[in-house]
Amino acid sequence: MAEGRIDRRSPLPYYAQLKQLLIQRLDTEIEAGARLPGEMALCDEYGVSRTVVRQALDELEEDGRIVRRKGQGTFAAARKTDETLFQSLTGLYEDVTARGDELRSRVLALDAVPAPADVAAALELAEADQVIYLERLRYVGGEPWVLARTYLPIDVAPGILSEDFTRQSLYGLLEDKYGVELDHGRRLVEAIPATAPLAEALGVRPRDPVLLLRSTAWDVTGRPVEYFVAYHRGDRSRFQVSLRRRRERQSTVPNMIVHDDPPVPSGKGAHTPKHAS
Repeated sequence: MAEGRIDRRSPLPYYAQLKQLLIQRLDTEIEAGARLPGEMALCDEYGVSRTVVRQALDELEEDGRIVRRKGQGTFAAARKTDETLFQSLTGLYEDVTARGDELRSRVLALDAVPAPADVAAALELAEADQVIYLERLRYVGGEPWVLARTYLPIDVAPGILSEDFTRQSLYGLLEDKYGVELDHGRRLVEAIPATAPLAEALGVRPRDPVLLLRSTAWDVTGRPVEYFVAYHRGDRSRFQVSLRRRRERQSTVPNMIVHDDPPVPSGKGAHTPKHAS
């Protein structure tokens, strides 16, 4: 992708390129709270259609990078402070079934696609290298809880495109069938307002809070083998963090393990899904 321009020869879709260009601007030149150019101005600046601009802005809003205000415009979201967060490397399927609940997934996409820039960076690949893309809407007790978008290097699990993910664990499949030895991961959790498409998928109202998880998992060789972005319903999810005080001679990172301990909505019993896989 040419610096500051849409690369017409790139296999990456225009909206994905535009999203990355805008992320670069948000990181380097657009202050938090500042107004972004309008949709038509972006169309003219980058030579793309309004549909492309809207899709790029939709994803930036889902990612919590921008805020749209009706009648006012689009603004750079306030910067969020990273928190050091450690948790056991288990998947949503394992967590839910361990509690005796049933997890079901509706597979929205399963295909080989060019890696977007952020995915390529997380998986240590070249931009536009082929990756497996798996998108699932995940249900607990028949209710939508999580929308998860997962990326895997294409050579990690040959044949995975033919797998049925309706009721099986991705982590279990990687370990048991494809011999991937998962070792550790890093996850970031933040709260964002639900966009209209995300709200519709999760059964909440637009701008209701959702919890956004970004995760990278590594195998025992140190290779990144999975990257996912997952959107959890804010009214069904809560994360409990166990902390241990760090002593002077210990590691600079406290031992922190995340457990699901969900709030129980009035009139309902509920459990909290935690992860995407």
